[in-house]
Amino acid sequence: MSINLTAAAKELRRNSTDAERLLWSYLKAKRLNGLKFRRQEQIGRFIADFVCYEKGVIVEADGGQHAQEKEKDAERTDWLNSQGFTVLRFWNHEIMTNINGVLEIIRTHCS
Repeated sequence: MSINLTAAAKELRRNSTDAERLLWSYLKAKRLNGLKFRRQEQIGRFIADFVCYEKGVIVEADGGQHAQEKEKDAERTDWLNSQGFTVLRFWNHEIMTNINGVLEIIRTHCS
């Protein structure tokens, strides 16, 4: 499989979902507890929605397509865990309707 992940990550940044844009507005520029997050970051053969390398935390904003991709997501999470990352997954709906709760979970895992 020959995919240019750098180009794919740029495309994902240009075409973010509403939930990703909302979450990014809280994570960018060290707005969450002074932590630096990157978005649509290539890690191995995957692209993480958001990653804080300092704390080893990856945050994924999952849309409806992920309900059908459970096995792929589990494989991806297992590999990322094996690389030392903690993966937090939130449904887009949860981000849009409970951003404060989502941010509190992220804070807890980054402390």
